Amino acid sequence: MVEELAQAGDAVAACVDDATWALTEDELIAALDAAHRLEQRLAAVKLALVREIDGRGTAVTQGASSTAVWLRERLRLTVPAARRLVDLAAALDTGNPGIRAALANGDITADQARVIGDTVATVHTTAGTEAADKAVGVLVEWAGQFDPTLLRKLGTRILDHVAPDIADAATQAALEAEARRTTRDRHLTLSTLTDGRLRLTGTLDTETAGLLRAAIDPLTAPSGPDDQRSPGQRRHDALGDVCRLALRTGDLPAHGGDPAQIVVTTTYDELTRQLGAGALDTGFHLTPETVRRLACDATIIPAVLNSTGQPLDLGRQRRLITGPLRRALVLRDRGCAFPGCDRPPRWCDAHHIHHWANGGTTTLTNAVLLCGHHHRHLHHNDWTVQLGRDGHPEFIPPAWLDPTQVPRRNHYHRRT
Repeated sequence: MVEELAQAGDAVAACVDDATWALTEDELIAALDAAHRLEQRLAAVKLALVREIDGRGTAVTQGASSTAVWLRERLRLTVPAARRLVDLAAALDTGNPGIRAALANGDITADQARVIGDTVATVHTTAGTEAADKAVGVLVEWAGQFDPTLLRKLGTRILDHVAPDIADAATQAALEAEARRTTRDRHLTLSTLTDGRLRLTGTLDTETAGLLRAAIDPLTAPSGPDDQRSPGQRRHDALGDVCRLALRTGDLPAHGGDPAQIVVTTTYDELTRQLGAGALDTGFHLTPETVRRLACDATIIPAVLNSTGQPLDLGRQRRLITGPLRRALVLRDRGCAFPGCDRPPRWCDAHHIHHWANGGTTTLTNAVLLCGHHHRHLHHNDWTVQLGRDGHPEFIPPAWLDPTQVPRRNHYHRRT
């Protein structure tokens, strides 16, 4: 075999220096097809060699911990790539011989062989050897038209072609097995970092994944031409918006006898003078700008303390924009009032134009609806908001953006 492979190598080397520019279009395509077919046939030889090396324990004999590690060093592969090579070699050796023959003939690629092997193994377990042999023929034929991804997707219905009498029952059994697996594997881990941030990791079952996407996908689109957030940042903010909406409904279970809520603790001087930071009831601190922004939200209860730490005001929800006043605000603004934003009212906070901590009143003429992104944007940037002569909000851009600072309005919710 070594001599034959050396001869094949010489033939390939001779082709490398050939002038491809001299080929006609038909010859060029035929040469590409031939090279691709040869590549797959060589892959079959390579996999047979890998399988024999693995079976003999050559890697361990030569001091490696496994065949995959040995292949990494010998062929300069990554360990995952080497492991896939070992696994495929074993699957072709122990699986249906028709798959190995198709690869050796150049009829399928190594990636397609992997897909066909997985599918045929499932068919063999479900419907027996005869159905598995039929499945190989069907899948090899499909491999001439479809890439590995589509081939795997088509393979989920292979029983309709090779064993239609049990296809429905097998599909139902597969769905039930998948449902049991996803139910077993579902989890969500919340890891608190040292600075108060939270790392989320986990796996959602299919239903919950659908619910999460349905909830956050409408909120992950850029909110306007000024939105410079990355997709990951938009998904993060969308999850926060969904949580705010849940808190705003008042339908969450009580926690310690109280409705679900966030408590932010700060002193009155720190709040009004924007000095120092506020603290969540979890013990972590927030910047003054964040505290002032949270204080705008009707679902956040600010706890304002005097210099000795005694509560001056706890539970000022009645002073915030709720009930009939919020409904009037929704009727006026119809959604986020920031120019270019299409967020509806249910995703919006009620922002005091003149902050209540600075003496601003809780009235319709001192309020504006803002989505979470633009609420943060307004608190942390140089934009300002005011009511125009007609009583509708207009936003004045910073001078660096528009030297003339012409007021802008949101025309998405109200065209005129």
